[in-house]
Amino acid sequence: MESEKAEKAEKDLIVDVRSKEVEIALMEDHRLIELNKESSQGRSFTVGDVFLGKVKKILPALNAAFVDIGDKKEAFIHYLDLGLYFRSFDEFVTKSNPNADLHQLYSRIKVGPALEKEGKIQNVLKAGQMVVVQIVKEPISTKGSRLTAEISLAGRNIVLLPFAEKVSISQKISSKEEKKRLETLVRSILPKNYGAIIRTAAEGKTAAVLVGELQSLINKWESSWTKLAKNKGISLLFSEYSKTTTMLRDLLNDSFENIYVNDQTVFEETRKYISLISPEQEKIVKLYDGKENIFDHFEVTRQIKSSFGRVVAIKQGAYLVIESTEALNVIDVNSGIRSKTSDQEENTFEVNIHAADEIARQLRLRDMGGIIIVDFIDMESQDHRNALYKHMMDLMESDRAKHNVLPLTKLGLMQISRQRIRPVTEIDTTEVCPVCHGTGKISPSLIIDEQIERALAYYVREKGIRNLTLKTGPILGSYLSRGSIFTPSFIAKWKNKYKCKLKLEEVQDHSVLQFDFYSDGNKLS
Repeated sequence: MESEKAEKAEKDLIVDVRSKEVEIALMEDHRLIELNKESSQGRSFTVGDVFLGKVKKILPALNAAFVDIGDKKEAFIHYLDLGLYFRSFDEFVTKSNPNADLHQLYSRIKVGPALEKEGKIQNVLKAGQMVVVQIVKEPISTKGSRLTAEISLAGRNIVLLPFAEKVSISQKISSKEEKKRLETLVRSILPKNYGAIIRTAAEGKTAAVLVGELQSLINKWESSWTKLAKNKGISLLFSEYSKTTTMLRDLLNDSFENIYVNDQTVFEETRKYISLISPEQEKIVKLYDGKENIFDHFEVTRQIKSSFGRVVAIKQGAYLVIESTEALNVIDVNSGIRSKTSDQEENTFEVNIHAADEIARQLRLRDMGGIIIVDFIDMESQDHRNALYKHMMDLMESDRAKHNVLPLTKLGLMQISRQRIRPVTEIDTTEVCPVCHGTGKISPSLIIDEQIERALAYYVREKGIRNLTLKTGPILGSYLSRGSIFTPSFIAKWKNKYKCKLKLEEVQDHSVLQFDFYSDGNKLS
C-alpha cells in the first residue's frame, strides 16, 4: 500500500543554479526527499564519468589494480570489473591514433573472446598500460574511486553497451508482443559492435523516441574517440549527464508535475533533454524568475534546516538521533514527551511507524550508505514487530539505491544495508550566536542599554545619521520602550538627548539581547 502511495506522490524538481554549484531538490507532495549538489568549478569524480587512465600498480593478492585517473587518490579496479570483452576495448585504445579512420577501426575489431572468470589480473594488465574506465563508486574518505572497464551509457529508455553483442530487455515489461517489438526495433538500428539494455521506461515508446535517444548515446560515445586518439595521457573522455538530467533519467514518470529552474541556460538544456526522452512532458519544465530565492520560495531551505543535523523531529514530541561514522550509521528512535493514548504498546507502535517514515526519507535525503542500525522503541507484540518490518520494506521500495532490510531483533534493532556510491551528505545547520559570536558568553544584561546608547551616539555624532531604526527582540524592545509620565523610556530619553528620529521595531527572529541599527532600510555595521 505504501509503495502505491509513493508511486502516486506528485513530484517536483527544484533546480537552484548558483555561480559555483547547482543544487537540486526533489520534492514529493511538497516534502523534500532528495538533495543533490553539482559543482560547476574544478574537476569532480562522479559516478558514470569515463576516463582514459593509467595502470599504476598491480595487486596480485587482491586480483586487482590501482589506476591513476587524475585524482589525488588512486582508483581501484578488480579483475571481475574488467568486463567480458576488455580485450576489445584494449585493442581500440592501442590502435587508435589521429590518422586512423576510427569508425572503421571500431567496427573491424572483433568482440571477444570473453575473459576467463577465474583469470588473473596480471595476465591482462601491466603497469603503465592505458585503459578506458568508468566510475561506479565515488571517492569516500581515504578511499579512491571504484572503477569498471565495462563501459555503459545510460539513457532514460536504453542503456548503450559498446563492444557488446547482447540486447537485453527489462523483466518488468510483461507483454511478450511489446518485448518482441522493442528487441526487433533496437536490433535493427544498432550499429556493429554495440549492444543494449532496454529499460522498463521504453515500454510503449514510439520508434522515433527510441531512435533519437539511441543515436544521442552513440554520438556521445563516439565523440570521445578523437580525444582518445589524440591524447594518450590521463584525461576525462566524457561525463555522465548533469545531476539534473540524471535524476530525470531515473525518476521521470507521469507523477512529475513541475521542474523549476532559475537559470535560462540550464532551463533550455533540461527542456531539450525532456523533449528527447519524453516529448509529451516537455511543458512541465518552467523557468523561475521570481525575486525571492528559489529554494526559499518553495520552502526547500526551511526543510533543509529542519531535516539535517543530529536530532530530527518526527511528530508530537518524538524525534530521531542520527550518528554517522565512516562504516556505520546509527539511528535512535525516541518517543520524547509524546503520550497520545493510555495504551503504551499501541503508542509505541505508532511512534515507530512515524519514525520509519522519516528514516526512509532520511536515507535518501542524506544518501546514507553502508550499514544502518535503527534502534526502534521496544514492542512486546510480535504482530506489531512484523507490521513495522513490512512497513519499512514498503517504504524502501521507492529507493533507487540497492538495499536490504532485515527483520527486527529481540532487542528492537533493525539492520539496513544500502548501496554506498558516494559520501553521505552532511549539512551544518547550526548558526553562530549573534550575541555571543560563538564564545558562549554574553555581556551583562544590566548594561545592555549602555551598549545601545554608545552605538547610537556613534552613528549620530560621528556618522551624522539622524534618522534611525532600532531593531530588537520583543523582550528587549519592551524593556527599552517602558516608561511613564514621570519616568520616560530609554527611547524617549535618547531621542531628546541626541536630537534624532529613532524608531523602535520588534522582530521575532532576534535573540534576547540582540539589537541592530538601520538607516534608510540598510543595516549599519
